[in-house]
Amino acid sequence: MLRAVDGDAVEVADSSGRRFDGRVCLDEKTVRVRLDAQRSAPPVPKLSIVLAQGLPKGQKMEYVVEKATELGVTRIVPFASARSAGDTARSGKVDRWRRIAKTAAEQCGRYDVPEIDDPIDFDTLLTRIAAETLALFPWELAEARPLRETLPGLVAQQSRALVAIGPEGGFSSAEAKAARAAGAHTISLGPRILRTETAGLVVSAALLYASGDI
Repeated sequence: MLRAVDGDAVEVADSSGRRFDGRVCLDEKTVRVRLDAQRSAPPVPKLSIVLAQGLPKGQKMEYVVEKATELGVTRIVPFASARSAGDTARSGKVDRWRRIAKTAAEQCGRYDVPEIDDPIDFDTLLTRIAAETLALFPWELAEARPLRETLPGLVAQQSRALVAIGPEGGFSSAEAKAARAAGAHTISLGPRILRTETAGLVVSAALLYASGDI
């Protein structure tokens, strides 16, 4: 509002998530906004994405939460696996991730805020994979098929997908075998090994494209 001039069109959001079109009204001492029509909520995405993220080191999880929120991911599930280097012992870390998700949702104009689960272990992740109708498990040793060939057939008629992303050290062969046994599809992300904070965003964007949401 610091650069607004009288008559500027603005969007106003209240604490319940409602959004309105408005006009700035300035005089010598006050700044007011005249509310016009309430904006209708955007259509519900065809595909709800659950991003299971292997816990990374440092502040990388904050980046993942922020960008996944911008992309429209529905839920983020942090997990620890055999090669995880991330530390969740520090108090308040999950609460901080939730605050970041809320702020990112507000900044990108999203009407909802993704759920951020408490961290789980890999065995618990396997039970979640088994409960999903579609679970994807990017792995550098998976069959090298392009996502443009792999995803359309997998997401057809699906309303939800879980994507499991390994930590910096990746997944072990035993973990990939266990994920396949639980029902996950191992997929390739191409010839280059992506960083853990990049991989989930790439798959999420590809899923949104394949499902027709973007």
